[in-house]
Amino acid sequence: MNVLLLGVGLQGKAALHDLVTSGVEKITAADLDLEALKGYCQFRGYDGRVRCERVEAADPESVGLLLARKPDVVIDLLPAKFVTQIAQQAVKHKVHLVNTYYVTPEMRILAEEAVRSGITVLPEFGMDPGLDLVCLGHTVRCLDSLESLASYGAGFPEPKAANNAIKYKVTWTFAGVLNSYLRPGRFIRDGKIVEVDARRMFAPEYLHTLNLEDLGELEAFPNGDALKYLELLNLSSKEVKNMGRFVLRWPGHSAFWRTLVDLNMLDEGSVEVDGVPVNRRNFLQASMEPLLQYGPGERDVAVIRIDAVGMKDGKKTRVVTSCTDYRDLETGFTAMTRTVGFTTSIGAQMILKGDIAKPGILTPVRDVPFVRFAEELRQRGIQVSTHAYPVS
Repeated sequence: MNVLLLGVGLQGKAALHDLVTSGVEKITAADLDLEALKGYCQFRGYDGRVRCERVEAADPESVGLLLARKPDVVIDLLPAKFVTQIAQQAVKHKVHLVNTYYVTPEMRILAEEAVRSGITVLPEFGMDPGLDLVCLGHTVRCLDSLESLASYGAGFPEPKAANNAIKYKVTWTFAGVLNSYLRPGRFIRDGKIVEVDARRMFAPEYLHTLNLEDLGELEAFPNGDALKYLELLNLSSKEVKNMGRFVLRWPGHSAFWRTLVDLNMLDEGSVEVDGVPVNRRNFLQASMEPLLQYGPGERDVAVIRIDAVGMKDGKKTRVVTSCTDYRDLETGFTAMTRTVGFTTSIGAQMILKGDIAKPGILTPVRDVPFVRFAEELRQRGIQVSTHAYPVS
């Protein structure tokens, strides 16, 4: 196996660790800061196992030179703005690709060329999206017909680490968190499609609570457009009574952010302070992010939960697929970096082993074998379970 890893940030470090510990024969890791990458590999004891390279993601030639060496598969964990360019380069050089990002329209254009070249492109393969989508497809396939479907994805501090004013800490870029907190959503409630304005996602009418056995009560708010998965699941909005994708947080989270949204603090616009223009969102990010970091002994929680109700063998049945992971204090990897980074590494290795062999632009919803994937996660200490219950 010959794997090229582009981007060795928070998630990339977990992916690199998994590639090394999985015994991948040839690994090239590339990042903008080559010296920092070399130092990290030396610190982790990866010397001799990993070839370190510098990559300038904004320069297609820099990326192209690495892909021209013909790795078997490339894992793209560079910033999202480079996702289309990396996909174009991968298809051009006929290299399989795994990334964690939603498919862009420009990537869709590459589908036919990828098929002709026998190239597998596996996007949306991190934690959310990714692990959740594999579980989503599996759960729906456990039923003969579907009545309701709720998908939950979350990363937050475990109770004793939720020790700041908003009971939340950052395990990925805070800029990404803020971007996700101001986007529209769609879900189905009581047979009707509900459109959620970006500025209203934290409104009380869109919230509900969920009680998890190991964690207690959490609040849920909309997570983007759930309806785009109807076609992938072979479902119709006319047959599904309730369907949504939701984020989970500790109670009170939505009220706090609703206030900031109402005060325009998440807007991209600028205000003048002492004659200097200041971007509101950038100010908020710079002010809050240092206060939202995990301490050395603190753990985060990553949760995926798919809850579906429908008919199975003529009986009304509820199927729940769930995964809860915690930070590994021995390695230091957070639950978020484990469920993202390990997942991308597993995806790349499943492609190389032939477990995922279909060419083209794939979707985790239907193109990743659930049992095989869940077993790979289990070997890494990440448990995924499915349970079915009769509904009276």
